[in-house]
Amino acid sequence: MRKVTSLGEATDSAVAAVPETYRAAVVGTGFMGRTHTHAVRATGGEVVGVAGSSADKAASFGAAHGIGRTHADPLELIRRDDVDVVHVCTPNHLHAPLSLAALEAGKHVVCEKPLATESSIARELVTAAHESGRVAVVPFVYRFHPMAREARARVAAGSVGRLTLAHGGYLQDWLLDPADDNWRVDPVLGGPTRAFGDIGSHWCDMLEFVTGDRITAVSAQTSRISETRGAGSRPVTTEDLVAFQFSTAGGMVGTSVISQVSPGRKNQLVLEVSGTEGSLVFDQERPETLWAGGRERTGIVSRDDPGLSPDAARLVKVPVGHPQGYQDCFNALVADTGAAVAGGSPDGLPVFADGLRTAVLAEAVLESARARGWVDVPGVEDP
Repeated sequence: MRKVTSLGEATDSAVAAVPETYRAAVVGTGFMGRTHTHAVRATGGEVVGVAGSSADKAASFGAAHGIGRTHADPLELIRRDDVDVVHVCTPNHLHAPLSLAALEAGKHVVCEKPLATESSIARELVTAAHESGRVAVVPFVYRFHPMAREARARVAAGSVGRLTLAHGGYLQDWLLDPADDNWRVDPVLGGPTRAFGDIGSHWCDMLEFVTGDRITAVSAQTSRISETRGAGSRPVTTEDLVAFQFSTAGGMVGTSVISQVSPGRKNQLVLEVSGTEGSLVFDQERPETLWAGGRERTGIVSRDDPGLSPDAARLVKVPVGHPQGYQDCFNALVADTGAAVAGGSPDGLPVFADGLRTAVLAEAVLESARARGWVDVPGVEDP
């Protein structure tokens, strides 16, 4: 077991009081850095600085997004007195050390998933967040679609009866061509799992969030469409595809298919849950509606349904006919993070324990694929 180490020592600000503002540091200048920057500003926060992998990348990002202070060294930014919350949007191998450095500096943290590339390190981060008393969030943002919350509320109210079956998957095609390459393919930077760690983790989080149930055992297969990638024909060890069966503590059985090489599928996360009285289907590419079916009738629930649950209704920001989407989910997550920083307890905010949960699931999936058999999924205890 490796022990996570921070990129620097703690500062006196580690004992600072919970801030009343949302002054964010964004570490990372890629797509996720842009998404987090927009979300912070959309919810009334301020991005006080950005750090990149080089001074030039940080400066270019700052110029493009109107951020005056840029850093090549993330620790300089993290330790600034005018930073309340650190948003970690870097390649995966830096998530744990940067998050730990932020916690040690007394900052709240929003860290992209995976929280860590090993569950043992994710567990250390959960403990560190608990001991620091800081808010520590992992952006499982699909939870923030109003109709995903509506599905969760209907399951909790018993409208589908006793849960019996769940299935679906998460399909993309951005790595379809063997010439396609990305840092995520490199296990040193991305970790030992790619398709599951990157998008399968989202599907499992949605399943467990919507149902309130926990996967207890998995039987998985993984596959690659090519043994090399990129112009240099770099050898590949991480998976393109995952198919797995599972069972849950509550008695459900189910299946899921995860792919980053399915032609024409751009970002299709679909979850269907069935019970003794009804079924629900949520499709992330069609997030404005929820399909609800029963023995006697089926129908489509939309965001303007007068019977929408309070938790779903609070996330509706514009009238039906004006679509809400991915960025709106990030905006809502940052808004709830800010509420937690201010001392509130917003329902459904995904925290470091949820990041640990998906790290444990990822290791069980990989172990099952290697062993070609069923593997029990360990539980995750609160620190």
